[in-house]
Amino acid sequence: MTRYVVARLLGMIPVLLGIVFVTMLTLDLIPGDPVALMLGDNARPEEVAALRAKLGLDQPLAVRYVRYLGNVLQGDLGRSILSNRPVLDEIADVWPKTLQLTVAAMVLAVLLGLTTGVISAVRPGGLLDALVRLLALIGLSMPVFWLGLVLLYVFAYYFRLFPVGGSGTWRHLVLPSIALAAPSIAIVSRMTRSSMLEILREDYVRTAWAKGLGERLVLVRHVLRNALIPIITVIGLQFGQLMGGAVLTETVFAWPGLGRLIVLAIFARDYILLQGSVLVFALSFVVINAAVDISYAYLDPRTRSL
Repeated sequence: MTRYVVARLLGMIPVLLGIVFVTMLTLDLIPGDPVALMLGDNARPEEVAALRAKLGLDQPLAVRYVRYLGNVLQGDLGRSILSNRPVLDEIADVWPKTLQLTVAAMVLAVLLGLTTGVISAVRPGGLLDALVRLLALIGLSMPVFWLGLVLLYVFAYYFRLFPVGGSGTWRHLVLPSIALAAPSIAIVSRMTRSSMLEILREDYVRTAWAKGLGERLVLVRHVLRNALIPIITVIGLQFGQLMGGAVLTETVFAWPGLGRLIVLAIFARDYILLQGSVLVFALSFVVINAAVDISYAYLDPRTRSL
């Protein structure tokens, strides 16, 4: 197991190097001169050239890539053009808010997704099963930003049960976490249902029923436990998806997180802040996926040799 964990962690290095390169290449390929856009139409050519040299954009991509990697290894992501503060400090200020929102949405997705999936699988074809599948379809079909606007209108504007936006108390967290979690609840629920239905057809489950074991014991010990492996994989992937979805959710609810910071960096054309924020998002996604793989190997030792 230790060898597998070390190999999986080492495997993150080329992925992260590739992410940094693709991020820089993408920003390079975007049409237009970012320096000219930042300074505006009235900027003089010498001012544009001076800022380009200051940002290192006058150097070839390979040189900037190696230099950026060296700075990242020293914990330096550059300075924000918008606020003139270190990018790492900017991200550190908002990162806990994004993490708080993502974890709250993930808790909702796991609790509600597993519960509704089990209920749906235990009585397939029944009224509850049909209702759960209908709600899952709605959760998958509705875009996060649209659901967020609907929740804001109904619960914040019309009934005035929750604040319209911002952060500070648990009431600020309710609506954005529900909007962000809705698609993940649907996916976890559907995966739980299909995985449990497959396990319920196994011979050892029929044997457990034939031995007279209680329904709860059979479902929890013999069915849900063996159905958890694909569900954990989906949950891990959803954690990364939730962080990506936080960009829209934070914007709709004015939640002061990393997603909103990225939007601000885009509108302010803050090239350095945007690059650092995307890198942190990507790093989080890679770390979460590695954690999922390791947990997968822990639950099913056969996967360690893959």
